[in-house]
Amino acid sequence: MLTLSLSPHIHTSLTVRRCMGHVIIALLPAVAFSLFYFGIGALIVIVSAIIGCVATEWLIDKYMLGRKPSIGNLSAVLTGLLLALNLPSNLPVWTVIIGSIVAIGIGKMAFGGLGCNTFNPALVGRVFLLLSFPVLMTTWPLPLENRLTYLDATTGPTILGTLKLDHDSAVASFDMMDKALGLSGGSIGEIGAIAILIGLVYLLCVRIISWHIPVSIIATVAVFAWACGAPVGLELLSGGLLFGAVFMATDYVTSPMSHRGMLLYGVLIGAITFIIRQWGAYPEGMSFAILIMNGFTPLINRYIKPRKFGERSVKA
Repeated sequence: MLTLSLSPHIHTSLTVRRCMGHVIIALLPAVAFSLFYFGIGALIVIVSAIIGCVATEWLIDKYMLGRKPSIGNLSAVLTGLLLALNLPSNLPVWTVIIGSIVAIGIGKMAFGGLGCNTFNPALVGRVFLLLSFPVLMTTWPLPLENRLTYLDATTGPTILGTLKLDHDSAVASFDMMDKALGLSGGSIGEIGAIAILIGLVYLLCVRIISWHIPVSIIATVAVFAWACGAPVGLELLSGGLLFGAVFMATDYVTSPMSHRGMLLYGVLIGAITFIIRQWGAYPEGMSFAILIMNGFTPLINRYIKPRKFGERSVKA
């Protein structure tokens, strides 16, 4: 029996499961930082989100779509981990489960499953929770002070929240080393810049992502901050900028295919993020910026197409 298919015929050892596994490995430093700084609260949120995402995908595949469950490719595990790392460490389990159901059920499976979704599922779940439960989603436990507590954690403002209310006070209290080491409040996975950069280096080394999206986002925010007189270091190291640029905006399904398209995509994410931070109602705009540009990805792919496989440039 012969299998006939259209060209190109490319053989590679990179499977969906292996790709997801590499991203999970790249997230391990951020997970380690979160467990060290937030302790049991981070563990509960991470485990709850992963279980919620895996269970939701299995149930939808099994009983609604009537097909073999696809949880073996680790995409649901990765979605759960990414969702958890975008949440506060004191978020109640029931809220985490709701976010997981929305992330998988609406953000992924409603579009047909992996490879068909328009928007990043983890961010769909996070933004849904942010809009539905704003108080719970903006209550930030202080690192190192709540490792043995969960729901009754001691909380405090983030640097971006302080910047929104009192610019001079935020700038005066900002410490670049604290942000690099994770000694300031925020979502579980965004507090340690060093951990995120280690993950970035790993993903670049194993060629799971390219530099175009992370660098264009970070460079755009830096340029906008410098042009507007904002503290560049604070803008780059605070909030979800680094985590979003490395792990959320680079999602294969929801980001452009060509390098030129990736650069445009990254520049616009950086610009929208900075605009929301400076003049929007929310102190952080990374999640909204990525979801907005997810919606423009098909348009970018249509007009900025990758080079055809086997194409050779011919000079006149």
